[in-house]
Amino acid sequence: MLTQRQSRLKYNFSQEFFRPDGHIVFTDLTSARTFAAQMSALRSTVVPASDLYAISLLDEAYHILLKHFYSRYTGVMGRAMGNLQSNLGSKYDLTLTKFTEEFPPKAVFKGEISAGTYLSTKLPNASDFGRGVRFAAIEEMMLINIANNNPAIKPYLDLFDDTNLKSTPYKEVLTLLQNFFSNQHGLSDGESLNDILMGAINASPDSLEGQLLFMLEKWGKLLGKEFSARILRGLDYIKEEVIRKQIASDTFTAEAVVPNFSGTEYAEHERYSPDQAWMPSLVLIAKNTYVWLAQLSKKYNREIKYLNEIPDEELDLLKSRGFTGLWLIGLWERSRASQKIKQRMGQSDAVASAYSLYSYDIANDLGGWNALENLRTRAWDKGIRLSADMVPNHMGIDSQWVIEHPDWFLSSSFSPYSSYSFKSENLSDDLRVSIHLEDHYYNKTDAAVVFQRRDLQTGDLKYIYHGNDGTSFPWNDTAQLDYSNPVVREAVIQVILHVARNFPIIRFDAAMTLAKKHIQRLWFPEPGAGGAIPSRAQFGLSKAEFEERIPQEFWREVVDRVSQEVPDTLLLAEAFWLMEGYFVRTLGMHRVYNSAFMHMLRD
Repeated sequence: MLTQRQSRLKYNFSQEFFRPDGHIVFTDLTSARTFAAQMSALRSTVVPASDLYAISLLDEAYHILLKHFYSRYTGVMGRAMGNLQSNLGSKYDLTLTKFTEEFPPKAVFKGEISAGTYLSTKLPNASDFGRGVRFAAIEEMMLINIANNNPAIKPYLDLFDDTNLKSTPYKEVLTLLQNFFSNQHGLSDGESLNDILMGAINASPDSLEGQLLFMLEKWGKLLGKEFSARILRGLDYIKEEVIRKQIASDTFTAEAVVPNFSGTEYAEHERYSPDQAWMPSLVLIAKNTYVWLAQLSKKYNREIKYLNEIPDEELDLLKSRGFTGLWLIGLWERSRASQKIKQRMGQSDAVASAYSLYSYDIANDLGGWNALENLRTRAWDKGIRLSADMVPNHMGIDSQWVIEHPDWFLSSSFSPYSSYSFKSENLSDDLRVSIHLEDHYYNKTDAAVVFQRRDLQTGDLKYIYHGNDGTSFPWNDTAQLDYSNPVVREAVIQVILHVARNFPIIRFDAAMTLAKKHIQRLWFPEPGAGGAIPSRAQFGLSKAEFEERIPQEFWREVVDRVSQEVPDTLLLAEAFWLMEGYFVRTLGMHRVYNSAFMHMLRD
């Protein structure tokens, strides 16, 4: 897109944005974000990079369509320019010169040559289908006029404002061009070039999203597969921006996802896991460990703090009531940052979340591994098997893995949104790194999708994504593991095997998020399928690229490995989104449950 001289001076844009002909082409959202940040610094409201990217796409689409037009009607622009020359005489050159001064190529903007000199020069590689610089200037004049008549671009009109051209015969030039092209054939029956250039605006005057959709539906074939994919990405970016604003204002309502696993893509092949003899008769009771210990302390009128202090009488009581499994929620060493965040938000007596973990070690304040071994032995003597959670999707924001293996998490070297800031307290107790939550979380004006990790030895910055299932706010005390990395998948499997060797029943938290279909939907969306998690569309993959990175369902590999290495283990998956059958029938989980449904029954 071509921008006005005054806007370049006003926002002090880096010359790196501009091609020699003065155009800006955002090849990715990152460059659009940098450009938008410079504008936002001088405005009262933040400029969404997604809007600028969309405007750039529209400009590119117009240029592609014009190339097809020139190719089909050889010499048509030459005839149009001849018509201008014969009707306007010297006023034609005056208008071209003024336009080139107002919307300058790089050399003219920098004062290296005058507009008049530029217009009389044939620059190498400056033409398409015989375009010279004057030809290009007329084309850009038409497109600048289109931009000034596009209501959807109005918030950014200072980039394209043609007011300073009105002292010239600019309007006469445009009228002559419109009259000329109204009598020429277009690219489809009954449409002139004027109709083509105004089509998207007429179809959706106030929406950049609507205009991109029009371009895709009307001209997708001419625009080509590669550019159409870029339009789909642009639509994803717009959708993500809408969702981000809704999350920040607490008005977000996620779409109800009803996945389809029929057909060859995710066919439900029958691969059940056989039960061991004890599994069908399992009756499992869940206990929040810290709450239960507090209740037992009151009941027995003494402090019961550690797992080994749980009275035999309680195990006898469970046995007498028919329970053969005891699911202890919250056994693992938890994130200290999780507790700090809650306390800063006013929950003075809060403990860390049971699903924001530091490591898969039994918590020291529960007595550690020795206390677990004591309880496990006594429970087994009474025919009760112990069960534990495994949280495969993410780790705590300050976990051992975040400290020692930051490349195991989804991250970026730059902040995805210029409005994010990370000046709040350091949440890390480890002297090697600092961990900072995005500042606006604390005053509840935003819910950022990333946090900042700084290596205090090298200064390296990473913006690591929070765990997220796309249905609500990001889980701000967690860090999202990168399942496209085979090293991560193997590391998690090793943790699962470690848990299985200590607990014959494993409950997998939010297991559905790690089905291949949802890993891609949430974190690596195909073009046109983005929007679940703001800022992830720019990291999207085609289906083929995604399949290359994750060739097998993670859960199928987990089930097979556990079956081989720790065979007497019952695997219990928490799964939403109508995936219960898929998890049991095809992925091989022994049991599956929908906790939302259970809560409905409870309530």
